[in-house]
Amino acid sequence: MNKELEHNFVELLEKHQNIVHKVCRLYTNNYDAHNDLFQEITIQLWRAYPKFRGEAKFSTWMYRIGLNTAITLYRKSKRTIKTQDFEGIAFKIKAEDYDDTEEQQLKILYKAIHQLNDIEKALVFLYLEDKDYREISETLGISEVNARVKMNRIKTKLKTILNS
Repeated sequence: MNKELEHNFVELLEKHQNIVHKVCRLYTNNYDAHNDLFQEITIQLWRAYPKFRGEAKFSTWMYRIGLNTAITLYRKSKRTIKTQDFEGIAFKIKAEDYDDTEEQQLKILYKAIHQLNDIEKALVFLYLEDKDYREISETLGISEVNARVKMNRIKTKLKTILNS
């Protein structure tokens, strides 16, 4: 490959690498698995980059490749990928008047999200990233109407999980 193509890819990857890290956090449960998935997604992005035509935003294309790679590996593994224990996080900064209500609610929400299937997780992830239904549909390769219907069903499913 030519140097300009390589330079452009590296520049775009560095600018948008948080997308890949977010996908990795969603589908892995430890540091090594995160790094392995990050590397695999990067490889897949590099392989696909020469075919990137710019019809969608680079970030949308990156979400699509990243999620598809994670989902493919998730399906191949045929195992449940669990989240990292929240208590296992090394840093905890608390102010004197710290209220952890929101933190506890997020913990419960993410525990519920991890009970969803791989496609549902991807849809919720993009929704929580404030992507509109057009961008979600482009990223996941489904129609906008289908994305809306699926999201409504997922919301109902999450309410059921959270209320049980």
